Amino acid sequence: MSRKVGQSEGRKAKSADRRVVGSGRVGAGRRPAPAKPATARARGKESIESKKKRAADIVARLKRAYPDAHCALHFTSPYQLIVATILSAQCTDVRVNIVTPAFFRQWPTPARLAQARMADVEKAVMSTGFFRNKARNLVAMAQALVASHDSIVPHTMAELHALPGVGRKTANVVLSNAFGISEGVTVDTHVTRLCNLLRLAIGTDAVKIEQQLMQLIAREDWAILSHLLIAHGRTICIANRPKCELCVVNALCPSAKEPLAVSR
Repeated sequence: MSRKVGQSEGRKAKSADRRVVGSGRVGAGRRPAPAKPATARARGKESIESKKKRAADIVARLKRAYPDAHCALHFTSPYQLIVATILSAQCTDVRVNIVTPAFFRQWPTPARLAQARMADVEKAVMSTGFFRNKARNLVAMAQALVASHDSIVPHTMAELHALPGVGRKTANVVLSNAFGISEGVTVDTHVTRLCNLLRLAIGTDAVKIEQQLMQLIAREDWAILSHLLIAHGRTICIANRPKCELCVVNALCPSAKEPLAVSR
């Protein structure tokens, strides 16, 4: 066999070997396929039993950290609390507490508020924001109390929720803080943000978040939960600048393990 023919056959043999190896039919020299990264669903998967236990541990730690957690709105009656809670929408409790003393001196009862001039109520609550809508709801709420409840704030979810300007959040605040009744969980912006970070509830819809929390949290803790989360959100888990190194629930928070680039 000539040298030229031998070289040609050798090149063909090497080319065939490379094709066989590349096709995966020969293991020698084959690079293993890179492992697929875990999906977000797989990383975040947690059994309901595990989540309930973690939720109970979170509540217990927050109770120890904030033994005096309570409703920050000032009130001496269910009527005062329902007014203050309506005013607290998109407003700080501090501002509401500044406004309500003069408000209650002018309209100390539902009957008096029901007869108020809308312009006067608007002026009284202007600094709380959305004052026209709030004034309209306050007067309508008072008129409904007079017409349907003998000027007495009812203590059932259905009756409260039927009042103008009263959603589940306001109804839960009044029921739990004025009457000591736990019908649900109060969900505000702090509760929404922290529950998403803690992966106790996912989403932005307050009603859906409440339903998720009611499945996880013991009923006896429904009322205190919002106060604990609000206190924690104002002091430690501050939006955009959380103090994770000082957080008592850091070890139980999935978000604490995420990169700092993740928005909190």
